[in-house]
Amino acid sequence: MSDSANTMWGGRFADGPDAIMEAINASIGFDHRLARQDIEGSRAHAAMLAAQGIITDSDAEAIRKGLLTVLSEIEGGTFVFSTALEDIHMNVEARLKELIGEPAGRLHTARSRNDQVALDFRMWVRDQCDAALTGIAALQKALLGQAETGADLVMPGFTHLQTAQPVTWGHHMMAYVEMLARDAGRFSDARARMNECPLGTAALAGTSFPIDRDMTAQELSFDRPAANSLDAVSDRDFALEFLSAASICAMHLSRLAEELVIWSSAQFRFVTMSDRFSTGSSIMPQKKNPDAAELTRAKIGRVLGATVGLFTVMKGLPLTYSKDMQEDKEQVFDAADSLMLALAAMEGMVRDMAANPEALRAAASSGFSTATDLADWLVREAGLPFRDAHHVTGRLVAMAEAEGKDLPDLTLDQMKSAHESITDGVFDVLGVDNSVRSRTSYGGTAPDQVRAQIALWKERLA
Repeated sequence: MSDSANTMWGGRFADGPDAIMEAINASIGFDHRLARQDIEGSRAHAAMLAAQGIITDSDAEAIRKGLLTVLSEIEGGTFVFSTALEDIHMNVEARLKELIGEPAGRLHTARSRNDQVALDFRMWVRDQCDAALTGIAALQKALLGQAETGADLVMPGFTHLQTAQPVTWGHHMMAYVEMLARDAGRFSDARARMNECPLGTAALAGTSFPIDRDMTAQELSFDRPAANSLDAVSDRDFALEFLSAASICAMHLSRLAEELVIWSSAQFRFVTMSDRFSTGSSIMPQKKNPDAAELTRAKIGRVLGATVGLFTVMKGLPLTYSKDMQEDKEQVFDAADSLMLALAAMEGMVRDMAANPEALRAAASSGFSTATDLADWLVREAGLPFRDAHHVTGRLVAMAEAEGKDLPDLTLDQMKSAHESITDGVFDVLGVDNSVRSRTSYGGTAPDQVRAQIALWKERLA
């Protein structure tokens, strides 16, 4: 394909752009990723034009076959992209003309690059929503596997990264299943909203040709054609919604990655990370670094940066299309790639990691983690108001801390010194196993509650 002066513009510009203008104007360096969507949209458009009698059936068939040839060349790596032709749309159309001649010139009837790029990009983002949903479900299944294995495994629950109350490993894993479910909901909602077809709105005002926009919308699996031509060509809400959902999802992945970094450290030893997702040190032979988790933690920066970037591009644009909107794609492509890589890496890490029951139990038993259980017992069995029970428990914590003990290690006489109504029944609630078993409220950490949630999610994800 020749890089000669771009004749696609027609006669308006006698001189070609200089090198700087060509460089800033061209988007083929990144929008070649829209090739499949561009060709799919062109095939649907040509079929509609023929059905409406706007072009002949023979021209439509030549266009269809030619586009399939172009797609095979692109997918096979033999297609030569031209910067002089600016974008994927011009590159495809120019090659189509080389292949089939005059009928190629009829393909662009009743459309503009404005509605064409709006269509291609919308279809690409729609595909990425589907990919994100698949990746999220795979990670949820990995978390369910961990939850099922550790439904009874006791670990510390934290607030302020301080030991708070005992919980179960399964309960902690299921927290991320719930987070990811909200992420999936956001991608699904965004996909439903973006599923309107802009093709046929042309440059901005629609077209005088008797097109059938319902036909192209149906052919391209949209729910309906977009209702306003001005909005259709200038809308990038679908990309912003995708990026917003991706940012929240990446933030969730970053939180889990941070926990894996902490948990795999020598100071915690809560989990052992797989060698497949760890690296060594060039100088310290004992090191096993959780690099995959750290890189996943960092991906939020790229995704959130893309979100802010596109909001900044769009915030001052009048209707309808402005060339600024060419800057919408690279950051969305990068964010989508980053999110999918992070989801895949996290799924692998979660599937492969092994919890350390001894370290988890020891940590769960430290830091007076059953103090709330003691206060609850005083309310339930001794009839104290909770604030009084809280005060009594605080005195017992101070007593145990002064002696270097945990609450279950205090004697009954020591307990009674804080409040005479305490009996030896209090020791039934002070063990970490008793503590987690007692949290039977809906959504609580009791193993039976955790197993019920696991069963529910297995059914949802089946």
